[in-house]
Amino acid sequence: MTGKLRTAALAALGVCCMTGLGYASVPLYRLFCQVTGLNGTTQRGLEAPGAIGRDIRVGFDSNVSPDLPWKFAPVERSQTVRIGARSLAFFTATNTATKPITGSATFNVSPAQAGRYFTKIQCFCFNQQTLKPGETVRMPVIFFVDPAIAQDPDAKDVSTITLSYTFYPVDSPAPTG
Repeated sequence: MTGKLRTAALAALGVCCMTGLGYASVPLYRLFCQVTGLNGTTQRGLEAPGAIGRDIRVGFDSNVSPDLPWKFAPVERSQTVRIGARSLAFFTATNTATKPITGSATFNVSPAQAGRYFTKIQCFCFNQQTLKPGETVRMPVIFFVDPAIAQDPDAKDVSTITLSYTFYPVDSPAPTG
């Protein structure tokens, strides 16, 4: 009887461990992507390191979930920026619904190998956005491209980086205050 009880206990322990790993996998994967830039995940920073002599083109892409009644677009489709210098881009969003709606933006960078060098200092995507009916807002993103991109053999020839956002509806907005 002890062998069967031990096997059952080990099986139950295995199920608990696998369930815990399943819940932890999403935040662990997100952390891994932020550290490595995998799949175009950008970095977060506090200040730009300073410009180097090379420019790079940054394109801006915007998408909206079909479930979110918003119009969302970049003010400029692209900018030529100095690598290492702090840059600023604006997006506009308009709520076309008759009630307030909260949205949350996901983002990525392509090509994927440039993600680890694209750093956002401030971004509307860091917080949920609530727009009143018919309201239009300008949303800034402050960013820089890390000069280390020039030394990476996989990314040093990248001449254009595309920053893409997709807004999705939020079921219940985050509490304020």
